[in-house]
Amino acid sequence: MFTPRDQNPALAALLTLCAAAFAAATTLLAKALGTGALGLEMHALQVSNGRFLFAFLAIGAVTAVMRPRFTRPDLKLHTVRSGLGWGGVTLMFAAAAFIPLSDATAISFLNPVFAMMLAIPLLGETVGRIRWSAAAIALLGAAILTRPGGGVVELGALLALGAAMLLGSEIILIKRLSRHEGPVQILLINNVIGLLISAAAAAFVWQWPEPRQWLALAAIGVLMAAAQACFVNAMARADASFVAPFFYAALVFASIYDALVFGVIPDAVSLTGAAIILCGAGLLAWREARLKKSPPPVPPSQPM
Repeated sequence: MFTPRDQNPALAALLTLCAAAFAAATTLLAKALGTGALGLEMHALQVSNGRFLFAFLAIGAVTAVMRPRFTRPDLKLHTVRSGLGWGGVTLMFAAAAFIPLSDATAISFLNPVFAMMLAIPLLGETVGRIRWSAAAIALLGAAILTRPGGGVVELGALLALGAAMLLGSEIILIKRLSRHEGPVQILLINNVIGLLISAAAAAFVWQWPEPRQWLALAAIGVLMAAAQACFVNAMARADASFVAPFFYAALVFASIYDALVFGVIPDAVSLTGAAIILCGAGLLAWREARLKKSPPPVPPSQPM
């Protein structure tokens, strides 16, 4: 599943669309749990704990079957990366309870923008005018989605923006880890450490879930693990520059899910902000693809 495959762009596109659908579904379920649609409102800390718990069980089962060869891990780097990922996931799940899924998803597309900015001091990368322009365009779209003066909606957008910043930072550490460790090892260790961190945090807000809440938590973890597996397989079958744009379909899936389940239809502000972010993120992805033959860029994504 995680070994190089023959090039198959059509299958890669299909796998990426599946990953986008699965990732958007996890945010939908987090919103249902956080807004009380499935019982008592569940704190985002407990939702993220469920995500790591069941993702660990799913990835652990795959690892037991595959028995991949592990190398010596950089536990310090893994711990920092997992802490950032846990923080980003928690903030994104919290944001989903306040704002439309389309807004939260669009703001999540800022991940690579923040990763680009951090790559300058941390990876020594050089950023030119086109990439800075792309970042400025995407940030303008995010500013629109914060809806200044919009009260609770503004808070939700700021939470999503914070999630994007943390997950963008995580991308840098994933790039560093991927130079020496395999994807299965990185995913497994991430979910082990993330589970420990999230369990400690969730202990302060824990409430015993109802049966359907347990199902939703399990679905979040399994769907996220499935999204990761689909995306890694897609990257093995086509160039990153071909695969990455298909993940923007997560915005479409999020809008459809939100409309069907919660009756939320994106308004003009949402559509405008999302369109501007997509333009900036798309320009950045295009420029990254032309710049160099470097480790494949991580596309904008839901919390994984």
